[in-house]
Amino acid sequence: MSVILKASGISRRFKIGDGSIVNALQGVDLEVEGGQLVCLRGRSGSGKTTLINILGALDKPDEGNVVFDGRDITSLSSSQQDALRRHDMAFVFQSVALMSAMTAYENVEFALRLAGVPLLQRKQRARECLTRVGLEKRMTHRPGELSGGEQQRVAIARAVSHKPKIVFADEPTAALDTPTGMAVMKLFRDFIVSEGLTVVMTTHDEAMMELADKVYALEDGKLSV
Repeated sequence: MSVILKASGISRRFKIGDGSIVNALQGVDLEVEGGQLVCLRGRSGSGKTTLINILGALDKPDEGNVVFDGRDITSLSSSQQDALRRHDMAFVFQSVALMSAMTAYENVEFALRLAGVPLLQRKQRARECLTRVGLEKRMTHRPGELSGGEQQRVAIARAVSHKPKIVFADEPTAALDTPTGMAVMKLFRDFIVSEGLTVVMTTHDEAMMELADKVYALEDGKLSV
């Protein structure tokens, strides 16, 4: 497998309320091969979310660069980064961030609409993805009518629906019990095998890390393998 994502010398600083500076990331180097499940581990405040936001072009580093699929994405304009995220990347969050007034099907179909997928293809792909995550009988249910695990499966179906090259998942199993969390990890694995997906996720759960191809540890903004 070739390297699909490479971060070099990533540093990020934030100014806090008293005017002091916090070094959230310090000289981070990281490589991710295509078709892998990579975990970023570390306690709260270690810099995991900051790093995943930079890797996913949601934030820019103060120093360093990120090359994704052969392009330096840190030098792209905001509109170019928007297009990149819309077509080649996807995100899964701990909070799932589903539209509460939409059904499971409508949540996935809406994401495909934003990606510019034609209507007939949207309908077919939305149903296909929800079936793949085991929710073929729950498509017409709204998030409030679904369990936490079911909501996260909708979020995964939505994330993979437009066939991105990489999915960034920030603590996707943190609010789930271990069996449900393992089921979510298996879904990621299934999509890696069937669609050549690459997944980069943050976690503090040792059980989830055992399923990863590679684990990076973050501590005080510094990365180690």
